[in-house]
Amino acid sequence: MAHQARLNTVVESLTKSPRHVEFPSKNGQVQPLSSNFGKNVFTRTEMAKMLPKPVYKTFVEISKGKKTMDKATADAIAHAVKVWAIERGATHFTHWFQPLNDGTAEKHDSFLSLKSTFVDGSEVVTAIDTFSGSQLLQSEPDASSFPSGGMRTTFEARGYTVWDSKSPMFISEGPHGTSILYIPSVFISYNGEALDEKSVLLRSCEALEKVALDILNVITPAEDEARSKLVYVTLGTEQEYFLIDRALYTLRPDLKITGRTLIGGLPPRHQQLEDHYFGKIPTRVLSAISECELELAKLGVPIKTRHNEVAPAQFEVAPIFEDVLSAVDHNLLTMDVFHRVAHRHKLKVLFHEKPFKGVNGSGKHCNWSLSTDTGDNLLDPGNNPEKNLRFLIFLVAVLKAVLDHGDLLRAGVASASNDHRLGAQEAPPGIISVFLGSQLTEVLNAIEENRPINYELAGNDLKNVRVKGTVLDLKVTSLPPIARDLTDRNRTSPFAFTGNKFEFRAVGSKQSPSFPVTLLNSAVAKALNDILNDLKQQKGDKPVASEEDQMAVIRKYIKITKNIRFEGDNYSQEWIEEAARRGLPNIVKSPEAFARLLRKENADMLKDMGVFSDAELHSRYHILTEKYAKEVTIEAQTIITMVIQQVLPAAYQYRHDLAEAASFMKNIGVEASPEIDLLNELTPIVATLQKDITALKYLLVELNEVEDVVKLADACCHQVLAKMDAIRELTDKLERNVADKLWPFPKYTELFLNI
Repeated sequence: MAHQARLNTVVESLTKSPRHVEFPSKNGQVQPLSSNFGKNVFTRTEMAKMLPKPVYKTFVEISKGKKTMDKATADAIAHAVKVWAIERGATHFTHWFQPLNDGTAEKHDSFLSLKSTFVDGSEVVTAIDTFSGSQLLQSEPDASSFPSGGMRTTFEARGYTVWDSKSPMFISEGPHGTSILYIPSVFISYNGEALDEKSVLLRSCEALEKVALDILNVITPAEDEARSKLVYVTLGTEQEYFLIDRALYTLRPDLKITGRTLIGGLPPRHQQLEDHYFGKIPTRVLSAISECELELAKLGVPIKTRHNEVAPAQFEVAPIFEDVLSAVDHNLLTMDVFHRVAHRHKLKVLFHEKPFKGVNGSGKHCNWSLSTDTGDNLLDPGNNPEKNLRFLIFLVAVLKAVLDHGDLLRAGVASASNDHRLGAQEAPPGIISVFLGSQLTEVLNAIEENRPINYELAGNDLKNVRVKGTVLDLKVTSLPPIARDLTDRNRTSPFAFTGNKFEFRAVGSKQSPSFPVTLLNSAVAKALNDILNDLKQQKGDKPVASEEDQMAVIRKYIKITKNIRFEGDNYSQEWIEEAARRGLPNIVKSPEAFARLLRKENADMLKDMGVFSDAELHSRYHILTEKYAKEVTIEAQTIITMVIQQVLPAAYQYRHDLAEAASFMKNIGVEASPEIDLLNELTPIVATLQKDITALKYLLVELNEVEDVVKLADACCHQVLAKMDAIRELTDKLERNVADKLWPFPKYTELFLNI
């Protein structure tokens, strides 16, 4: 029956009619995405139109942190957004927040209210639509039902969602032509502790932006008209994912329950020919992505790029970079929209970091930088990086942050799922280092050694720098010279400088970018604070630090941070050995990474920067550790069920068929050695698999009695996963040898190629 279901699914995927989507058009001409961009967002422009000018002015001051929200302003905004949303079909509203589970949460409340009046002594009830300022500002979900790491218990259930006025409200399409008003919010406990990802992200941004502005004020004369009044973090998230046929997905219990295939081997052809990356996007997939882009454009999400990734059925979308709060919200919206739209196209999107063993996994490369209100990117080296002292100050600050807290950044990307990807010859390893490229490396070395730049060591002629790089002559008369970037790309580096930003490549595809960016912001804020103190000491009584003062501090931090820079192959054994000599930690597994959150230097930094309290930090450690143990346990229980209920019965049936065939052959006097040989090959595999499954079952029973979540996570990491790997090796041998008509699950060939 399972085989027939597989066949039916494949046939249906080939014969079903594609989904038809009408793109907005005018006079028969399809309109560009820009014509619908942000139409479902309550933007500042919309607010300015609908609010009285004094109220709007007050709101702008509030969003800058210069005033607190008062009842009159809240009521006016609530009325305006209610009118705007209802005009667009909204029937409900929700406070949309990011609990500590890598997802988002929402509870829908309708605008419907009942108004009672009394006429001639009788009550008359009238239905009306209302939305007050207090309803806009906060709501009250059950805090004990979300991960809290012990900060909330079942009998301490009260928690609050509070509107984040820095993030615009928007409407999302609901059922039957309706829509829902979404209010981006933070989530806190009754005592004010952060129970979400966004609260700490906001705190880290404030800490970083404040000290960055202080740095600029120390190195920029007060009378300089270009002096910045605001610094903000920018982010661009490159989102990788797989798309497979949804019907085939439903036949894989492991994918449905855990997000990854727990059994299954590679087909003869997968990614080894290197022909999928940037190849032609399959028609059904392109149709789905195109619809996603349309939906996301309405939500103000600026998707810029789409392409095939390296593995079969793997793809990527990337947005235009934005301020970090918008970028995080938009990445979470992107994942949600892809789930919904893929469903309409009979596809399933997989954001797990390693859904298929043996081919590339998926990441979420976080491109991070700092910008000012004057339009400057503080990590733009310009034409002469060796003379751009502002750039060099912020560059060495990032290097210092990664040197001091690289293990903390590793903790920020740790998870049971990302462990399968990191270091697997397609993603950065557990050693956090920084790649700068030959040019910047030579610039820093020259400054450290107080000597002129060696242009040969820089890898090209820095004298011919233009457009942030150098001129590259293609040696073909019909092709123009092109501008070459200041740095090459090193895809093995977990943290690489890529021209005017740092690319944090180790972030997992399914995780929210909030947590790793929060840790990065905090570490850079601490480094900038150290540099600020040095600049102040160096400049003495002078109004601003001179170039000599700045260069002295820059040179100091170049020397301090030299060990964190690495230009070579991060996958090599030589680098592992060299990193050990440099004293850089190599954190391979998540339980070890989680513990780095509580390392004194990391914990003190996060508390000093005002990003985490001690209780919040211990809570986060407990949540991550417990989640890891639960995820591995769920995977183990799933593989046990699959093997006992489906894999072993298929093997038993095939052995029975072989034995019956061999017996029949002998009875008619025909040589039965082919059947007997195969039977003899299968028997030890089946016997060992049966024994290993039993051992895993007993291990889970033992671990069920372990109350210490740290010990449980460690056992899951070193015992459970090892047994699962051994079981997978045996089941994959059976998949290759058992008759296809008996195999119960869609194989990689079907999953990869039927899109």
